[in-house]
Amino acid sequence: MLELIGRTGLRRSRRYMLGWLGGAAMLGAAPRMALAQGRGAEPNEAAVLRDPEIPVAGNPDGDIAIVEWFDYQCPYCRRLEPELAQVVQDDGKVRWLRKDWPILGPVSLVAARMALASKYQDKYDKAHDAMIGVNSKLTEARIDELLAGAGIDVDRAKRDLDTNAKAIDGILKRNSEQAEGLGFRGTPAFIVGKFRVPGVLTMAQFEQVIADARKAKASN
Repeated sequence: MLELIGRTGLRRSRRYMLGWLGGAAMLGAAPRMALAQGRGAEPNEAAVLRDPEIPVAGNPDGDIAIVEWFDYQCPYCRRLEPELAQVVQDDGKVRWLRKDWPILGPVSLVAARMALASKYQDKYDKAHDAMIGVNSKLTEARIDELLAGAGIDVDRAKRDLDTNAKAIDGILKRNSEQAEGLGFRGTPAFIVGKFRVPGVLTMAQFEQVIADARKAKASN
């Protein structure tokens, strides 16, 4: 069962234990891109937390997982990235799964597919960092430029994308179905341990929810 952390803070009260598909209170002041109406099927918890096809940052053997659904064109994802990366680095025991969820238009889909194609060069992290770290609008030409600047063979990435399109699109389909099944309405959205966090947190709030997730895990 997953628990929901809502706007009112990182409460320990059982009142926010709304379950895997409980109410989706939004957290954070900034609005995020809304999804189409409706909610998908309930996702399998193990599939969400242990998808072997999802790139892992932080400590792959960490005791707590953070699962992030993001879009390369989401300004809140871009702004949050360095702070979350710092939290993960400082903690040292967090397994960070980054799930591409391209919901902000066709260019977002191109960016996600090219990032996942870069896995075949063992350079997903470089592709991710290059595209999430810019403030300008992405275009297909700009994506190629950013990837090349990060040391990725863009022509090879496009060939790998063609060869592995079914697998890559399968990852994106699973990511989307899981996010919708969890009731997320936009990016960024997170699982921290077994807490659902549909929105933006500060560094201090991330540290607190990680600590709460560890306590919840220890009590089970």
